[in-house]
Amino acid sequence: MQDQYGREIRDLRISLTDRCNLRCVYCMPEEMVFKPREELLTDDEILIVMRAAADLGVRKVRLTGGEPTVRPGLVDLVRRIAAIPGIGDVAMTTNGIRLTQLARPLAEAGLDRVNVSLDSLDAEKFRRITRWGRLQDVLDGLDAARAAGLSPIKLNAVVVRGYNEGEVVDLAGLTLRHEWAVRFIEMMPFGSVAGFQQSAYVPSTETMARIAAALGPLEPIDVSGYDPARTYRLRGAPGTLGFISAVSQPFCAQCGRLRLTADGKLRLCLLRDDEADLRTPLRAGASFEEIRERFRAAAYRKPWGHGLARNVIPRRRVMSQIGG
Repeated sequence: MQDQYGREIRDLRISLTDRCNLRCVYCMPEEMVFKPREELLTDDEILIVMRAAADLGVRKVRLTGGEPTVRPGLVDLVRRIAAIPGIGDVAMTTNGIRLTQLARPLAEAGLDRVNVSLDSLDAEKFRRITRWGRLQDVLDGLDAARAAGLSPIKLNAVVVRGYNEGEVVDLAGLTLRHEWAVRFIEMMPFGSVAGFQQSAYVPSTETMARIAAALGPLEPIDVSGYDPARTYRLRGAPGTLGFISAVSQPFCAQCGRLRLTADGKLRLCLLRDDEADLRTPLRAGASFEEIRERFRAAAYRKPWGHGLARNVIPRRRVMSQIGG
């Protein structure tokens, strides 16, 4: 399956819920209003879309949210997704809080690996960024993920000016002690919190310079296959550093990814509001072949890239409603 520019579509991110047990400042307002549960795709509806995607050539799936671990029946859903013919990699992005209970059951169900959001190693700053979070819960979740074999473990840190730009050295230092990939993400503007996101934006070049000044030069690593992160290693480190610079250095030319929102819309670009509705035909009784064709047709019109440089900002959703 290819889009109109010849890019192969092999990667699907599925938002299982727009709900979350945190309220991170860069993701959503504290008094967030979530969609009624009946507007979200059911397990069976997700599986129909997943089978259609796999039939068209999607091989990798990442479960996201909101926070995917708050969805009821998650372990069974992972087991059913992992059993779909053609799906070779099932991953999940999570805040890590519930991994102490779920890491092993998820691994046994077929989950391969996790990305865990971790924006600070300072407990007070972590709570300020997440509004409700407790750092130790995430650290315990990381231990549980490692013990369950969910590897390689990746840590995602969104760098927010005035909150954690000074924490990047400590986070990068984790790679000197662990075989983890620590990835620093430029904050992207969305919806009702776009103004804050733009004012608190930190470019990757600034983050890289801060780390290099404290810990030494960053040695570039060639990574095979598509990865949105530019990857480096500190000298002698078992882990790696990645920089995802969607704002300052877009990687649209290599993007082969689509996103399925929790309410059943196929989002063609993270940073554009163009979406294709799959929930309505699903609930109107569309056949598998019809859903497959709608998916293929939507994938074909995937845009070349975002328009942030021209101040084209996605307004309809905040990040938690899209699926990261």
